[in-house]
Amino acid sequence: MQNLVYHEFPPEYQKDDTILILGSIPSPKSREEQFYYAHPQNRFWRVLATVFNEDTPISINDKKDFLKRHHIALWDVIASCEIEKASDTSIKNVTPNDINIILNTCPIQKIFTVGKVATKLYKKYCYPKTKVESIYLPSTSPANCAMKDDILIENFKKITEK
Repeated sequence: MQNLVYHEFPPEYQKDDTILILGSIPSPKSREEQFYYAHPQNRFWRVLATVFNEDTPISINDKKDFLKRHHIALWDVIASCEIEKASDTSIKNVTPNDINIILNTCPIQKIFTVGKVATKLYKKYCYPKTKVESIYLPSTSPANCAMKDDILIENFKKITEK
C-alpha cells in the first residue's frame, strides 16, 4: 500500500560546501530519526567514512561535523511522493525539491546522486532547472546487498577526486 510521504527535515549544508550528495527520499527510519541514512543497515556513513579514512560517525552531531569537515551538502531529490514503505522502485507522483536553494548558496562543484532512482529523478526533475549533470553512485541501502562494500567504496572515491 502506497502512502503519501513528505521530506520532513531540512537539507544539511554550509555556505562553503563544494559537494552535494542527493538521495531519493528519506526512509521510514530516517524520517523517524529526522536525519539522513539513519537505518542501521544502510552503509552510507560507513562507506563515506572509509573513503575519507575516518571513523564512522554515529550520532547526528557527529554526522553533521563530518559533513562540515568535508564540505559536503546532503539532501534528497524528492520533496514528496507516494511510496510503499522504503521501496524506491514504488515511487510515484513526485514533487521534487528545489536543488537551486543549495546551488545558489554554496560553491558546489559536483553533484552526486545515490542510487538509480535518485539519478533518474534528478535527470527528470532537477537537471532541467540546475543544468548541472549529476554523477551516479550506487545505493548504500540494505536492499542493494548484492553490491559488496569494496565496490561501493571504490565508487564513492569519486567524491574525493578533483
